[in-house]
Amino acid sequence: MLYDLIIIGGGPAGITAGIYAARKKLKTLLITKEWGGQITKANEIENWPGTKKISGIDLIKQMSAQLKQYEIEIEENKEVIDLNKKGDSFKIRDNDKEYETKAVIIATGKIPRTLNIPGEEKFKGKGVSFCATCDAPLFKDKTVAVIGGGNAGFNTALDLIKYAKKVYILEFLEEMRGDPILKEKLEQSGKVEFYTNIAVKEIKGKQFVEKLICEDRKTSEDKELEVDGVFIAVGMMAKVDFAEKLVELNQIGEIVIDKDNYTKTPGLFAAGDITDIKYEQIVIAAGEGAKAALAATDYLNKK
Repeated sequence: MLYDLIIIGGGPAGITAGIYAARKKLKTLLITKEWGGQITKANEIENWPGTKKISGIDLIKQMSAQLKQYEIEIEENKEVIDLNKKGDSFKIRDNDKEYETKAVIIATGKIPRTLNIPGEEKFKGKGVSFCATCDAPLFKDKTVAVIGGGNAGFNTALDLIKYAKKVYILEFLEEMRGDPILKEKLEQSGKVEFYTNIAVKEIKGKQFVEKLICEDRKTSEDKELEVDGVFIAVGMMAKVDFAEKLVELNQIGEIVIDKDNYTKTPGLFAAGDITDIKYEQIVIAAGEGAKAALAATDYLNKK
C-alpha cells in the first residue's frame, strides 16, 4: 500500500500534523511509540490556549481523541527503526513491518537526559520534573533543586525563582557552565545557592520528594538537602538515528529545517522539538505540525 503521507511521532506536533493531513484528505498513517512524549510528565499545564489548567496526560488524551475522529490510520506502540528514499517514495520500517509513502513528517520530539539514580523514576510527577515552564507554579514558596549548571539549568532556575522560596543549583563539574549574565540575574534574586563538584546520588521521600542525597566530589562526603522538588536540566536528546542519512543535523543533533519545515531531502519534513526551531513549547510544536502538514500537502499537489 502506498500512502500519501506517513507521520512519525505522537506528540503535539505529530498529532496536529495528522489532524491537518486528514482534513486535507491525504491517505495518512501515523506511527508512534507512545502518545504525548514530554508533556505527559507535566502535572499541570496553564499555557495551552482555551484551557485554564489541564494535566499533560489529559491534554494529550483530548488531542489524540480528536485525531482519531478523522480518517487516518494509526500504528501505536511501534518504533521506526529505518527510513530510506528510493526514487519518489520513502520506505519506512518499524519493529514489525515496512511501509511505503510519498511524503514523511518526522515529529518524534526529544527525550530528557536522565540521571539514572534511585528515586528518579519513582518520583516523576511527584516532585521530579523536567519542565520548569510546565511545573514551576506548583512549587510556590517551596525549596527546589535544579540539577545542571548549564544554560538549561539556569533558565530552569529563572522560571523557578518567580515562585520558589529557595533554589539550589547543583553542577557536577568544577564550574557552572551557564552564561554569566544568566548567573548574575539568579544571584540578584537572593534566592539561589550554587554548588559545584556535586554528584547527585539519590532522590528520597515517601509519597513525594523530600530529600536529595549528594556527594561532594572534592571531599567524597555525602550531603543531604531537604527539598520539595527536583528539576533535572542536564539536556535533551534527539533520537533520529533512523533518518540521519536523509537529514542535516545541527551541533546538538536537531534536524535542520527551513521556514516551511522542509529538510534537505525533498518530500521529507520535520516538526516540533526534534527540529532546530528556537523555542520548545507545546503550542509552538502544534503550530509547527500544522505547518509541516500544509507544506507536505503543497509538495504532493505539485507532484
